[in-house]
Amino acid sequence: MASPEQNLPVYTAAHPPRPDVEHLRATIPGWGADLDPSDRPSVPKLRRDLNAGAHWEFPDRQAETVPRERSIEHRVLTPAFGTAQPLRGASGTLRRFAYRYSEGRAAHWLILLFADRVDVAEHRVIALLRGRPDNPVSEMGLRAEVTRNGLSSRIGRGRTDVQHTWIDTFVVSAPWLVLAAAVTRVVRSRRRV
Repeated sequence: MASPEQNLPVYTAAHPPRPDVEHLRATIPGWGADLDPSDRPSVPKLRRDLNAGAHWEFPDRQAETVPRERSIEHRVLTPAFGTAQPLRGASGTLRRFAYRYSEGRAAHWLILLFADRVDVAEHRVIALLRGRPDNPVSEMGLRAEVTRNGLSSRIGRGRTDVQHTWIDTFVVSAPWLVLAAAVTRVVRSRRRV
């Protein structure tokens, strides 16, 4: 037997579904309680006949010199937008691809999350190739753990982060271990040739 959710129309940017009002009232307790203006606590704020003295004009649009990613739900970009981090590399391609999907779909956000991880990997490789690799010892604060009583500040104090402390070192060092294993494998295969 088909569930009621399977009969609902599919959401798209061009055609958002129009659910049946009676179905919503029957299935969601309290749905539509604020449709009557006398039931809304914010009705005095919604009056349009009061002059508050505030004025606002649409600001001049920022020039779009490089094509920007934009949601399919919005017709135009906001008047001002950031240009400090232009999209580049594989992560930029993934981010552009993510904006083909609606912001209401998980694919949009999952691709953006994956693009962030790819961006981190790209920057680590670039830093390594430039001769300035990341320093995991100082970034993890391992020296401070020893010299600044890091362990004694956590033990016996009831802190919840102590429960996952044992795995933090593995999670942070795992990419470095994988990279070291890959480099070792490449070097060994080159020596055999």
